[in-house]
This record gives sequence, structure tokens and C-alpha cells, in this order.
Amino acid sequence: MSESNQEYIVISAARENNLKNVSLQIPKRKISIFTGVSGSGKSSIVFDTIAAESTRLLNENFSMFVRTFLPKYPQPDADAIENLSMAVIVDQKRLGGGSHSTMGTITDISPILRLLFSRVGQPYVGGANMFSFNDPQGMCPECNGIGRSLGIDMSKAVDMSKSLREGAIMLPGYTVDGWEWNMLIQSGSFDPDKKLSDYSDEDLDLLLYGKARKVKMDFAGKATNITVEGIIEKFTNKYIKQDVKTKSERTQQTVAPFMTEGPCSSCHGARLSQAALGCKINGHNIAELSSMEVGHLIRVIREIDDAAAAPMVKSLTERLQHLVDIGLDYLTLDRETDTLSGGESQRVKMVKHLSGSLVDVTYIFDEPSVGLHPRDVHRLNELLQKLRDKGNTVLVVEHDPDVIKVADHIVDVGPHAGSRGGTIVYEGSYPGLLESGTLTGTHMKRQLQLKQDCRQPSGKLSIRNANPHNLQNVNVDIPTGVLNVITGVAGSGKSTLINDVFLSQHPDAIVIDQSAIGVSTRSNPATYTGILDDVRKAFASANKVSPSLFSFNSKGACENCQGLGVVYLDLSFFDSVKLPCEVCGGKRFKEEVLEYKLNGKSIAEVLEMTVEQALEFFQIKEVVRKLQAMSDVGLNYITLGQPLSTLSGGECQRIKLASELHKKGSIYVMDEPTTGLHMSDIGHLLGIMNRLVDTGNTVIVIEHNLEVISQADWIIDMGPDGGSKGGQVVFEGTPQEIIHAEQSITGKYLR
Repeated sequence: MSESNQEYIVISAARENNLKNVSLQIPKRKISIFTGVSGSGKSSIVFDTIAAESTRLLNENFSMFVRTFLPKYPQPDADAIENLSMAVIVDQKRLGGGSHSTMGTITDISPILRLLFSRVGQPYVGGANMFSFNDPQGMCPECNGIGRSLGIDMSKAVDMSKSLREGAIMLPGYTVDGWEWNMLIQSGSFDPDKKLSDYSDEDLDLLLYGKARKVKMDFAGKATNITVEGIIEKFTNKYIKQDVKTKSERTQQTVAPFMTEGPCSSCHGARLSQAALGCKINGHNIAELSSMEVGHLIRVIREIDDAAAAPMVKSLTERLQHLVDIGLDYLTLDRETDTLSGGESQRVKMVKHLSGSLVDVTYIFDEPSVGLHPRDVHRLNELLQKLRDKGNTVLVVEHDPDVIKVADHIVDVGPHAGSRGGTIVYEGSYPGLLESGTLTGTHMKRQLQLKQDCRQPSGKLSIRNANPHNLQNVNVDIPTGVLNVITGVAGSGKSTLINDVFLSQHPDAIVIDQSAIGVSTRSNPATYTGILDDVRKAFASANKVSPSLFSFNSKGACENCQGLGVVYLDLSFFDSVKLPCEVCGGKRFKEEVLEYKLNGKSIAEVLEMTVEQALEFFQIKEVVRKLQAMSDVGLNYITLGQPLSTLSGGECQRIKLASELHKKGSIYVMDEPTTGLHMSDIGHLLGIMNRLVDTGNTVIVIEHNLEVISQADWIIDMGPDGGSKGGQVVFEGTPQEIIHAEQSITGKYLR
């Protein structure tokens, strides 16, 4: 192979999914951006071909023993894939990790901070592990390093306006004249007819928190010693000190209403031992630093001028600066990772890789602009360029025109989706793309139009004094019967306002988000939308047999593979292999079921149809309506039988949208519905939103996409910035008005 050829990743005749023998040369050490409509085959090239093969080759270097623990990657369907380097995949899968995984632990910033405190913190308390809430040495003994503990909701436990005889104690077991209640009265310490609010502090303390004490009582003429303790003390010992989760379900249900989860009474949520919290640098302990926003924290760290701390300070400021650069300056190190959004998770992963020193790696990004306000896209671009300038190959799947601009090389896949895609329609530079005449090129040149005549609202939904997270006592009215778009930079409080505050007040709203649907390989678009029920009935009546024959989860399933279509072959210590079932050939049904036809097609052939093909095939009114809804949201290219577990976040969101389209008089809440959508599909999406509003619904969309913002009836812009600098409504009004609003960052970009 000639030297010059080494400078490219070479793919010959790739056929994964819908790819039609695609051959490509992708330049190394450059930024290559893959564009095209959803379903055109971008991901099939980048993820299913390049990333899959790279990971497979990497895994082959491990011993047989280690490989049994790694996920299995089959060889991608292509004639050849050459000159690959190790791939690092930075996707938008949410970071899980429970309460012990925080932003500081996942970015490896917390370990350096712990080291810093163990070296220069005063007074000295011990090694770095003393400052870790995941280490028995460092964790708060009261809450085991969780920072929260179960307590008793006093307002539900006692009614201070009543006396004991009137039933002031509402905890289970203290019914008036019951055994426990009688023991309290018999102990002689409490006046049963005095309101609790009139008790002296000492008496109230004894009633609620008194430690166990022996009291002589008279039972049927015999003096007996009885143990009496404060009601809250007793409840705590019985249900909280011993984990309530170990009790029977019935007990849990009885006790649950009286419990509340609050900050731990010992560490007040800081999660660390008192010794660790007593150790300070420049007046701050480690928990205080961890709860500062990164933008503020970096300034505090820079002020540490102890010579022994210099290397740690340098390392910390470098890593924190990366977080600032990518626009996450509003997060705190103690933020739990499972509360981050998909876009935030992806940006945190990027920071992790930026601090690494690997070179000549292929970095693969999946729509890194998701969740970024137009203002912050340049930061992302600078990051991609930094990675490239270190000598890495950067591959990006992206729809955002501002990211596409920084590509060294563009691969436009198309021309359409599904079977009408899978070919390369353009390769080359950005200026060439604009003149190429492809869907992407044409849409990149279009000018934004601001909506002129906005709808008049039919009423309003009010939010009053909202304070969660960074919201600063927000009062705002959301007009009904119009298309509302909520905007603002990342961290400005959009999601908190809508997903936390608004939805808790309007639980009946229809939420269409990007969370996965149907993890089982047995659910698919036909089952999810309910099309399959009608199709089975149609097959059954055409052939005069039972509908359950046409279900691969029921009587019709191929017996060899139980309707899965594949058989897993386990070869002891070799990789387990997934093979198409040889009895049904992957069709999932019994032979005799496939004999039954509807208009000349078997049930398996119907499930292989795309939405577009099925629309031409069916005349059943209800089926056509549901198929049309899927077509309207840009899902023409998916097949009816494709497992839902293979859909992307954006596709999941659009299929939910399709199945909710027929309701009237509802509130629809959508969280960044343009995710994964090509510019040419945004018009369709706006058409759907407008139809929903025209049929009498209220639509609320959280969105950064300027085209959607420009077509709103009403814009609520949060800001002015992220984190503590956000949480206020900076603008309410129409697209025509926002471009004159001085303080609105969104308005500036619309202009």
C-alpha cells in the first residue's frame, strides 16, 4: 500500500443496514462531518461500520478470558475497512451512576481536590481517602456518605393544635385509648387535655424525643415496670435506624406517609465526616468547594498560593477550564451524574477525553450540538479543533449548520431516508456543499423568516414563585391555544421551569421526550402504535383463522427461536454467536402462518415494509391514520418490524409524538424535538406542531433551534445566562419583538 493511502480511513463497499455498497476515503487528522436526513445512513457508516470494526479489532487484542466479559461485535458488512485507529465514542447516552457518582468523580477532578486537601488543608486530618464520601474513613457515619437521611415529617406526625385526648398523635399505633396511648397517659408525665402547643419545651421534648425510661405503673393492683420513650424517638428506632426497606410491604405503606427525606442532620448534606469538614483551605472546606459553580470555583482555586499545592492547582485549573470552555461553568462538582441531560452528559464525557493525552485516536461524536444554545456552538467547534490539532481524527454526525461550517471534509449521505438513502450524494469542502444542490446544501443557504401573524391565546396557565434549582422566584404565564417556545442558554432553567415546576402542576400534560421506549427486542413500531392489532384482525378475517396466529409473541411464533428470529449459540469460552434461525430464516413465524396472505402479502412481508410502503399497501382506515402520523413526523423510512431498541433518542421522541397526535384540548410538552432531525425535516415538524395548535391544543416546546424559535407564537426566554446567573425570565413575547430585546441572548442570534 502506498504511503499516501495511509492518510485516509478507507471503506470499500459497505452494506450495513441501508448502505448501498458505499466506498469512502475519510482524511485522517481532520474534522469530517457526516450530514444527511435522519435515516439516510450516516450512523450506519460512522457507528455501525467504522466504530464497530474499530472496537471489534481492539477487543481482539485481549485474552479469551477477558473477551468473555466484553460486548460482542460482529464484523460489519463491507468488503474492506482499512487504516483504522482506536475509536473513542462520545455519545449521548445518559450517565447513570446513582448517588455516589458525581460530576467531580466522573471527570476525575474530585480525586485531585481530595489530594489537595490532604496535603495543604488545615488542620491536617489524614490522607486523601479521608475526604472521600465513598470511603468508610471519610463518609459521614450518620448517612453513610449519601448526604440525605430519612426523617419524620413532623406536620404529619403530630397536630400541635390538639390535646392527646383529641388525637394529637397521628403516628401509627397511637389511637386514643389504644395500648401505646394509655402507656403515655399512665406514665403520669403528660396532661391528656392540654393542647400540645401549650406544653412547656421540656414536656414537649419528653413527649417527642424522651429516651427510653422505666416507669412504675399499676396493673390490676400489681406494680409493674413499663418502658416509655418519646414517640418520635420510638418511631425512629423502629423504622429509620433499621432500614425501612427491610420491613414488609404493608409496614412500608403504613409508615411511608410520615417519612420525609431531608439533608442529613449531622453533615447537612455535605456527605463527609466532621473531621473532613473541619479541614479548610483559605476558609473553605472541601464540601463548600464542591458545591460552588465551576466558573466560581476556578477563581477560588487560582488563589491558593501554597508551594506544595502548585502541581495540583495547575491540574485542577486546567480541568475546570475545560468545563468552562465547553459551557458547563454552571454545574457543580457535587452534582449527581444521573441528573444531567443527554447533551450535558456528552459534554462531560468530552472533557474527560480532553484531559487525556492520547493522540492519533479517532474521536466519534453523535450530534454534539444537542442541548447547546447557538451562542455556545463556537465553544464546541473550538473543542473539536483542539482534538484535531493534537493529531486526532474527528468524525461527527451533525445537523447543526454552525457545526457543519468548521468541517475540513463533509460527507453528505442521502438522497432520502431508508431504502431511498444509503448513497453518498456529496463529498468535499463546505463552500462546495452550498453549491451541491443536495438537500443539506440547499437548506444551508436558506434565510430565516420570522413569524408575522401570531395566534391570540385563549387563556393562560400560571406559574407562581417557582424556586427549584436555580429558578429565582419565577412568575410567568404560559398562554394557551398557541405554540409556545421556551428558550435560553444551557443551564438557564428552561427544563426546571417546564419539566419540574409546570408538569408537577399539570400532571395530565402529554410529555414527549427522548427517553427510550420498549427495551425488549419484541416491541416494534407496529406493536407500539397499535397498528399490529388491526393488521392481525385483517389477516384473521381474510383467512378465517385466529388473530393470535399472526403474533410472533403468541401462537404464530416459530418454535425453534420462540419468535425472536435469531438463535444464540453459546460455544463455552468462545464468543456467543447470534445466528438467524434456520427454521424460519429470521422471519419469526411458523411456516404455516406464512401461507396465509392479505392482498398477496404474508405477515412477515408486511412487517418488512417501511412506513412509506405500508401506506401504499393498506386501506384500513385506522391503520392508515397511524401510518400517516408516523410519516408526518419524518419516520417514513423505518420498517414496521424494526425492534424499538434500535431507535435513536430523536426517533423515539418522534414515534411517541406520532402515537399522541390525535388528542384534542390537551397540553403537549416537547423537549428539544429537533434532535436528530435534518434541516429539511424541521418544516414537517413545525407543520405537526401547528396542526396540534389548530385542533385546540396548547404546545410547549423547549428548543434551541432558531427555525423553530422563529415560528413561535410566543417565546419565553430564560437567562440571562446559566446556573446562578440564570433562572429568570428575560423576555416574553413574539419573534418580532425578541430581536429588539437587548438583554436576550436568543434575540441576538435570531437577528
